[in-house]
Amino acid sequence: MNATKTKTAGAAKKPPAPSSNETNEPDETEAQARSYREQVRRLYHGSSVSAHRFRFALLAFDILTILFIVGTSFIPREPWIEWLDMIFGIVILADFCARIWVSPHPVREFAHPATWADMVAIFSFLAPIVGEGLGFLRILRTLRLLHTYQLVARLRADSSFFRRNEETITAVINLGVFLFIMTGVVYETQHWRNPDIANYVDALYFTVTALTTTGFGDITLKGELGRLIAVIIMIFGVTLFLRLLQTLLRPHKVRFACPSCGLQRHEIDAVHCKACGTRLNIPDEGRF
Repeated sequence: MNATKTKTAGAAKKPPAPSSNETNEPDETEAQARSYREQVRRLYHGSSVSAHRFRFALLAFDILTILFIVGTSFIPREPWIEWLDMIFGIVILADFCARIWVSPHPVREFAHPATWADMVAIFSFLAPIVGEGLGFLRILRTLRLLHTYQLVARLRADSSFFRRNEETITAVINLGVFLFIMTGVVYETQHWRNPDIANYVDALYFTVTALTTTGFGDITLKGELGRLIAVIIMIFGVTLFLRLLQTLLRPHKVRFACPSCGLQRHEIDAVHCKACGTRLNIPDEGRF
């Protein structure tokens, strides 16, 4: 009888077993978090139609950001501009956090210049005391987005025009990105102290004249920093400009890997590889 009482008391003191709902709740929460992360990762790195649309939407947002920065350079700072700065900054911050979250190696993301460009853009938009936003650095993401494998492959698959003019389009984008970045640098470093640089158009005008080495002399940059910026524009700008002229003037070729030697570019109507003589079967979409 005493043994029976002891067993009964021990059973009474034994804590109740956790219910199945309490046991599964952390697992379900973790599974949902993994599911959300996988969905976001597919948007950024996937090859589905929705992923490509999402990345094109990011590209459209980048362009909208640039237009906003250029447009607001012509008008004085107003409270509504400060609010729009905050909105752009929050959207960029959300995009930045999402990319870091879905990255398999988050620390390595900080080795990319685009990551630091985003950090500068976020700071400039969320800190009104800075004055004019440094969001023009956001254009760096446009260049990286264009060169991602998924987007280029998508453009090749969807657009015959892009396939025929891939190098020319890439050269135009490279020159345009450089031109816009240097225009932003000229504006941000000069408009406070240089009366000749009043807005982005003035900065763009100087950048183009320096890039083409025309040098009318009606607008010059002040100080040693201004001279250094002009030197950078002339050296790198001329290189990109000549690259664009090269793609425009040289004979047009198609990208098709030779099955024997691997030569990538051939004449449009080539039948044999000019390097090894292997017979080629270049798709021509019925043009020849």
